[in-house]
Amino acid sequence: MEGLLLGPLLRFVDERCATVWVETARPCEVEILGHRANTWSVHGHHYALVLIEGLAPATETAYEVRLDGELVWPLPDNPYGPSVIRTPALEENFRLTFGSCRRSAPFDEQAYKQFGPDALVALAERMAAEPEHAHWPDALLLLGDQVYADLPSDAVLGRLRQAHGGRPGSEVQDEIGNFEEYTWLYDDAWTYPPVRWLFSTVPLCMLLDDHDLRDDWNTSLTWRRRVTSQPWWHDRVVGAYASYWVYQHLGNLSPDQLVKDPTYQAMLSIGDDQERTAYLDAFAAEADADPASTRWSFYRDFGARSRGVRLMAVDSRCSRHLEPDQRAMVDAHEWEWVRRHTVDATQPIHHLLLASTLPFLLPPGLHHLEGWDEAISSGAWGNKFTKLGEKLRQGVDLEHWASFRRSFDDVTDLLADLVRAPEPPTTILMLSGDVHCSYLATAELRDADHPGTAIRQLTMSPFRNPVGKHIQLAIRRLDGRGLTFLLKALARSAGVGEVAASWRTTDGPWFDNGVMTVVISGDDAEIEVAHAELSGNQQVLKRTLHSSLPNSGP
Repeated sequence: MEGLLLGPLLRFVDERCATVWVETARPCEVEILGHRANTWSVHGHHYALVLIEGLAPATETAYEVRLDGELVWPLPDNPYGPSVIRTPALEENFRLTFGSCRRSAPFDEQAYKQFGPDALVALAERMAAEPEHAHWPDALLLLGDQVYADLPSDAVLGRLRQAHGGRPGSEVQDEIGNFEEYTWLYDDAWTYPPVRWLFSTVPLCMLLDDHDLRDDWNTSLTWRRRVTSQPWWHDRVVGAYASYWVYQHLGNLSPDQLVKDPTYQAMLSIGDDQERTAYLDAFAAEADADPASTRWSFYRDFGARSRGVRLMAVDSRCSRHLEPDQRAMVDAHEWEWVRRHTVDATQPIHHLLLASTLPFLLPPGLHHLEGWDEAISSGAWGNKFTKLGEKLRQGVDLEHWASFRRSFDDVTDLLADLVRAPEPPTTILMLSGDVHCSYLATAELRDADHPGTAIRQLTMSPFRNPVGKHIQLAIRRLDGRGLTFLLKALARSAGVGEVAASWRTTDGPWFDNGVMTVVISGDDAEIEVAHAELSGNQQVLKRTLHSSLPNSGP
């Protein structure tokens, strides 16, 4: 069994095909359901993405993994049942579970006290206990901070110190520094048995956020200029992008997209391991230096192709434009692509799941605070306040869509164009994580009527990384009317104008570890919120909310 290091991860699934990702200990041929792929290697690590074709719609197929003919999966004494590929039926319900922010930590009394139970473990345990699979997720969306390069677990920290004694005297002495060390993070995060089985059975979609590289990554031009001048930056960012492409992004792509992806085709066609590694590292370096050189956003369609569900996952971290007079969460090149596959999509979209690691709609008070901070950082109150604005931005993470006003307006323009379309979506659900709390908000556009389209912000975080009581109190107060009124006045005093939407929190905020699930059936959509709890020695999910969305605007 030692030949299979990581995985299998079930990635793309549609009615007739699927992809499964693995990392192996040596070069080999990987076989799943009679379909084979040879591994390719970078940095001395071996990977394969197996394409499985000829599946039938609306079926559940158990699978095994063999390396050079040797059975390596499922593991012996597996208590969770077989790994399966469940192909969708076009007319059935669709269930997408999502969330973000999962710290790797032991499962003992001390870790439970610090981090709480793990929502993904609890989800796996619940699925394994269900004799019927009707309530299993059809897809799992991981919205950032799958690994914490700046806050590695004690286990990884021990490996770092054993390998090179840390980096004494450096601000990153106890952080991940290169591709090899990133592989330790993924091994630490993805090998716990229930999570490993979960990832082998539910199709995964992934986006990266700041802790996948470093806290506050690309918060501002000031932050970027300081960090990129450090001697450790190059190896860190190359390792981050290269490992993210291998472990996370590659599986986001459909088989058709994989055929057209030049980096993946290079991995398959280059015969020399060192040349292949050099190619990937050069790709990663260019991705950092020139965000327009690659794309981390992706989309995936679920259900009937004529009027189904489209998940549009928008990269809100790598493609930022940070020049103060042209700040954008998503640069023009990336945003044009987002519009092309939403507003200008070739087929009408029945339900749009617009995902970003960072929430589009924050608690209103926090929204106004971030707008004010961006304005004074750009000189609205004179030069003496610009440093204060920058200090606040980095100190309290004022870097969401609200703090990139140009991009926030782009989002509201996109929403307006969608609801004005001849066949507007029935629902537009904006899925996000990051903020270590979960809440539901209902939104209304000011300049576009949308009686047939419900617009909601759905935020779920964390899987396992709760915040302290003082932060919980601050978030609650930033959603209150009194403080919201004062912060709105503060923003207006700095010249921040009204936005083209209004919204209010309808449910939450909650602060426990958990998951959120969108359930779509025809025109109808429902939201389920479940939080992780300890029940004796078991980590369990308990439903906190079940809410139906009306087929109408707010």
